[in-house]
Amino acid sequence: MTASTMPSAKAAAPDESNAIPAPPQRAAALWAFALHHIPTVLVMASLAAVGTYGHQHHWKLPSYAELTGATQLAPNDWCEEHGVPESQCVECNPDLFPAEPDYGWCPEHGVHNCPLHHPDVAQLKEVPTGLEVDLERTAIVLGLRDRRHNNAACNVYQRRIQFASVEAVQQAGIDVELVERKPISEWVSGNGEVTYDATRFASLSSRVAGTAWRVLKNVGDPVQEGDVLAVVDAMEVGRLKGDLVKALVAEGLARKNFDRLSGVTAGAIPGKQLLETEATLAQTEAEVLSAQQALANLGLPVDVSGLRPLSKQAIVDHLRFVGLPDDLAGQFESETASANLIPIRSPLGGVIVDRHVVAGEVVDPTQTLFQVADPSRMWLTLSIPLEDANLLTLGQTVRFMPNGSPDEVSGTLSWISTAADKQTRMVKVRAELANPDGRLRDETFGAGKIILREEGDAIVVPNIAVHWEGCCQVVFVRDKGYFDGPESPKVFHVRTVRTGASNGDVMEIIAGVLPGEVVVSRGSDVLRAQLLKNNLGAGCTCVE
Repeated sequence: MTASTMPSAKAAAPDESNAIPAPPQRAAALWAFALHHIPTVLVMASLAAVGTYGHQHHWKLPSYAELTGATQLAPNDWCEEHGVPESQCVECNPDLFPAEPDYGWCPEHGVHNCPLHHPDVAQLKEVPTGLEVDLERTAIVLGLRDRRHNNAACNVYQRRIQFASVEAVQQAGIDVELVERKPISEWVSGNGEVTYDATRFASLSSRVAGTAWRVLKNVGDPVQEGDVLAVVDAMEVGRLKGDLVKALVAEGLARKNFDRLSGVTAGAIPGKQLLETEATLAQTEAEVLSAQQALANLGLPVDVSGLRPLSKQAIVDHLRFVGLPDDLAGQFESETASANLIPIRSPLGGVIVDRHVVAGEVVDPTQTLFQVADPSRMWLTLSIPLEDANLLTLGQTVRFMPNGSPDEVSGTLSWISTAADKQTRMVKVRAELANPDGRLRDETFGAGKIILREEGDAIVVPNIAVHWEGCCQVVFVRDKGYFDGPESPKVFHVRTVRTGASNGDVMEIIAGVLPGEVVVSRGSDVLRAQLLKNNLGAGCTCVE
């Protein structure tokens, strides 16, 4: 047997490290492990029990002075619910700061503890007087349109928010402002477009077909009423002038014949012949009148009484330039002027805003040749929501801000549509805007406001001072004794208010506060959060 085939003694030996201890040996090992770790487990469990007990009983580490016996331990004096020392909390200890008189709900103005009816609730050193004007104003404002309502069952007005000190108020980032009187206005707004006044705008065309013989005005030229803008050569005009000449000649002959027969001795000629002569005269007079009226309809008035004594050629010469101003007739007289000329005149004073004709162009009555407008007064058409249309009356002031312009223009409401748009449900209204300097331009868009009322002495507060707490609009009014001394409670009263119009960064207060009171502005959301937090505990009893 070779060495390679012989079994290894080491391989054949059993592995002592992997050997499984006998059952008695295993139990002894577990018992030794337990004895070694039991003290550590007991110590940890004891520390956990002491920590839990201390946490439940609000243990804290004593100060050095307490350890050395210099002072005695003070009792816990902090109101967690209201965030002030328990001994100073006016909510928990009402006797420290008696509540104001509670007059309850004011159905007329929709607030609690209405200071207009009970001025003694105002946080002012002296009870205000002379509130009759404010009462009248409030009645007008509330009657104008529906305002946001407060809930009569809400009792949040009885709450007071207290701080531990003036420093605590400052650290909370709270700022205050006075309730003031300022001018304020209320309006209905809408988008609109400026256009030419339709009563001062004209689209001009030739009354008969013809050819533009002369064009005398261009776009931008100012014109006066009656100015000639162009002259058209129309065959129809020449025909009507010829008809008038023929009618005048026939009338002259008929009149001579009638006068001759009328002078004959009665009975010398048959009566029938005299009647026929009279009928012929009447017919020619009617033809003269018809030709005269036809020319007048084209804007060419003719005084036939001055033409009857003239000869035929004199009548033709007179009618050649009828309807044209003398200065133009003088210019054309040296030329080979047609007898078919008809002027196109401006019916109003203004400026030419469009022109669609050149000399030599064939024109007809369906073609617009000129547009003339008087831009000194423009129309503004606004689209107003249907629900606001009932607030409008003719004569109200309208203010308009054109797009791209820093200047606001004013006008007067002159028309309110009786129908609403089928698609947008908006109501069209129109205002007349004065435009003496020509700043407004046709087809200009912008935003307009129809002024419903303007108050010169309204009661206002900053917008950020007013909050909706769930069922009422409230402001936080600083107590009148806030600065009476370091021991005076730093209290803010919750006051329900009724709001009106908002202009910029101020809000009109219809009822709820009086001028001179101090309300929280910046940081008022801190007080609102405290108010809502306290309401969560007891539950808000008011439902909107």
